[in-house]
Amino acid sequence: MAREFKGRVVAPGSVTAEALVSRGGFNTLASYQMALMFGDKKVKCGDQNNSDLYKKSMIGKALCLPETIGSTTGGMVLYTACAMGKQPACMLFSKPIDSLAASGAILAANWTDAEMPVIDNLGEAFLDYIKDGMTVTVATDGSVTVE
Repeated sequence: MAREFKGRVVAPGSVTAEALVSRGGFNTLASYQMALMFGDKKVKCGDQNNSDLYKKSMIGKALCLPETIGSTTGGMVLYTACAMGKQPACMLFSKPIDSLAASGAILAANWTDAEMPVIDNLGEAFLDYIKDGMTVTVATDGSVTVE
């Protein structure tokens, strides 16, 4: 049975992808460092402190997260991942996105050919409901359907 959630559009777009879920904060630099510096084509999460995502491929997935944490380089890391074609299909946040991550997503949407819709404020019910492997469809109005 499908369930719909409504959030705020940070970076526009529409996509359907498989969910990859983290219940903890997403450290953008730690998660992407190996993929961006050493050419990991599967873009496996390198953050040892995130047991939900560690060593799982993030490329082309619907990353479902509460929030980003950590480095002030988070926005630049997201922008660089998009510029290199190593971005997730979308990023979906239960909480409000922080300004650094938002800036990277907005710059990527405007300055690269990458498509990576970003929706925040989806609520705790979203993160309680979503599980790895579910199909997520993001609409341009910020609606997120989970099946």
